[in-house]
Amino acid sequence: MAGIVIVFDFDRTLIDGDSDNWVVTEMGLTEIFHQLRFTLPWNRLMDRMMTEIHSQGRSIQDIEACLRRMPIDPHIVEAIKSAKSLGCDLKIVSDANQFFIDKILEQHDLLDCFSDIYTNPTSVDENGKLRISPYHGGAASAPHSCNLCPPNLCKGLVMDHIRASSSSPNNEILTRVIYLGDGGGDFCPTLKLKECDCVMPRTNYPLWKRISDKSSLVKADVKDWSNAEELQRILMQLVSAMTKEDS
Repeated sequence: MAGIVIVFDFDRTLIDGDSDNWVVTEMGLTEIFHQLRFTLPWNRLMDRMMTEIHSQGRSIQDIEACLRRMPIDPHIVEAIKSAKSLGCDLKIVSDANQFFIDKILEQHDLLDCFSDIYTNPTSVDENGKLRISPYHGGAASAPHSCNLCPPNLCKGLVMDHIRASSSSPNNEILTRVIYLGDGGGDFCPTLKLKECDCVMPRTNYPLWKRISDKSSLVKADVKDWSNAEELQRILMQLVSAMTKEDS
């Protein structure tokens, strides 16, 4: 019997939109965001937005209320709960941040479906301000040297960790990975996948385009999707097929 690990990117994959952009827009930060857009790396830019929110006298509770309005398509909710009930190990690898992801998943009763969430950590400082730190190169972790990924997070290194931690002693049980993503940062972990794995890129998004351009580098099976209904159908078909093949 195979162990199936399903790894979701978050923005524009698990949710249709982008959690960072959602907060920027809903909290009225669009103007200052665009003024600073190309002066800071994205991770530091979002931390700067949290400073702006705090300076306007708004609280973490205001940010939380904003995040709880973020929708998740019912097909995605059903796919996650179905895969979990079938015994799959679900994880998230995202360049968003822990606070945003946790609050959105809590609102949709999905947080407990995931065994691990690898993303940029958050904390609250002595003034009650939300801070966003880099996953790699922050106070708690060493920087990475991958030239495919942004400086704050190499998803390929995370995939290496997931593979190592999911494998059984002596590889007695085959672990198969299904990776779902959309962005350029999802290409590095895609290159870590094996022939027994599958990658599900969102059609016409950067990951899909990179796979199309460099298909010879990708060992995993490729199943693209364009909307939540397709994601649900294809993911459930893959889980069913992988379970039958290894039963």
